[in-house]
Amino acid sequence: MKNEGTLIVLSGFAGSGKGTLVKRLLADYNQYALSISMTTRMPRPGEEHGKSYFFVTKEEFQRTIDRDGLLEYACYCDNFYGTPKAYVEEQLAEGKDVILEIEVQGALQIKEKFPKTLLLFVTPPSAQELKARLVGRGTETEEVINKRMRRASEEAKCMPLYDYIIVNDDLEECVKNTHCIIQASHSTPDRVSKLIDNLKEELSSFSEGE
Repeated sequence: MKNEGTLIVLSGFAGSGKGTLVKRLLADYNQYALSISMTTRMPRPGEEHGKSYFFVTKEEFQRTIDRDGLLEYACYCDNFYGTPKAYVEEQLAEGKDVILEIEVQGALQIKEKFPKTLLLFVTPPSAQELKARLVGRGTETEEVINKRMRRASEEAKCMPLYDYIIVNDDLEECVKNTHCIIQASHSTPDRVSKLIDNLKEELSSFSEGE
């Protein structure tokens, strides 16, 4: 019998390298699947339905909400984005560990609905390093960088609510450590409850025979 996969929600500061970490996990290990979001915005050049996003109308998105078909959703710039429940459950049933790269509020929403969700928060080793990475991008103004740092200060307040903090100092080590944490999580009691129940039932006959 195939074991069900683990739902992994990965959050982190802008500039923490979480996107790169997710890409490496998907490339280096075949057990992971990336959750595909549903959106009401129009596809951009090169984006494919079912690969980049599930592109739907606002009416279809609302119908999905009404039938409780989304793990979480939000509205940005007049377009809706959400995580389809059916797709995630299908991948988990296939034994895949499903990764959602999502911000803090959405992560905590999902954890509330699915307590077995593994919450991982990615961070550089220091605030100074975080700012250095944002500056090093060379794509954002000082005002935007300072705004991101203020947002990071708010996000840091939620870090204690996560299961593990992933320090992204050396990328190679970070990828290996994250994979090991996910692997170890497969053996926590709440994720092997069927095994425990079966053992208890089988062992009960021994205690009855004493």
